Amino acid sequence: MDRSERPMIRLSGVGKTYPDGTVAVQELDLDVPRGRTVCLVGPSGCGKSTTLKMVNRLIEPTSGTITLDGEDVTRGDPVALRRRIGYVIQQVGLFPHQTIRTNVATVPSLLGWDKKRSDERADQLLSLVGLDPVQYADRYPHQLSGGQRQRVGVARALAADPPVLLMDEPFGAVDPIVRGRLQDEFARISRELDKTVLFVTHDIDEAIRLGDEVAVFAVGGRLAQFDVPAKILGDPADDFVAEFVGASRGLRRLSVTPIAREDLEPVDERPTEEHIDVSSSLEDALAVMMRYDNGVVAVTEKGELVGVLTPNAVHKALRRSVASASSPPD
Repeated sequence: MDRSERPMIRLSGVGKTYPDGTVAVQELDLDVPRGRTVCLVGPSGCGKSTTLKMVNRLIEPTSGTITLDGEDVTRGDPVALRRRIGYVIQQVGLFPHQTIRTNVATVPSLLGWDKKRSDERADQLLSLVGLDPVQYADRYPHQLSGGQRQRVGVARALAADPPVLLMDEPFGAVDPIVRGRLQDEFARISRELDKTVLFVTHDIDEAIRLGDEVAVFAVGGRLAQFDVPAKILGDPADDFVAEFVGASRGLRRLSVTPIAREDLEPVDERPTEEHIDVSSSLEDALAVMMRYDNGVVAVTEKGELVGVLTPNAVHKALRRSVASASSPPD
């Protein structure tokens, strides 16, 4: 298999059973494609965090194999493995008596980078996550808000440029407004850096928003469904997935349904100053319509008007998307 086609992470028959007989994960087969974000979602106790921790061997599997870019991770040094993988957790775990710059540079320093190179990398990453190094690099963790500390945690995980990023409910401890901003920031960073990300969350909305693919876990460590968000929402694999996703899944489809050019109506001039890019979702279009109480929203590409979207067109596109996801494959 060509390296570019090989999954960055592959779990084959992976299981975890504790000495008391508790099964945390059942015979899990899961491929995480290179450069994609896969979200593991499910109720408490379903094995999603255990799965994540088995990838970097914070928890050892009791069966199966886990490969990272074709290499069996269970055969090497776990400490060396963890230095190749970025890891972000809910409580961040910054060193309280070290500056933000020193915190971010932790792994590069352990890998033997000189101080100048480590500090430059830290400042670069602080800028990437939206924290001006001039303002924040010399501060200490207690001088930052919860959302800012989470950004530092992401920067630290990226410091040694790891090919894989593991994130265990990283935004779960902040308020909903800050969480939304962090999700937007993470989505932007993911597009820019092209990392392979395994992301654990209990929130189906977060999984749908951030995941290229979503793995829904059921209690007992069973993988109930693994698919793209639109398919999860439009065609749940069983009653458990349908119940977990919820009755509002039709509305959630708005966030994963792109604007189609066939739904745009041609116009000679922009009817309103408010506009969205053609790469936006139906949710983005509807939000603009509601925010400005407009009957249409202008759609642009590279600043040029390509057409307008009406509420009726949004409705038709959503119905078409739901019907498509519910149809059996050819």
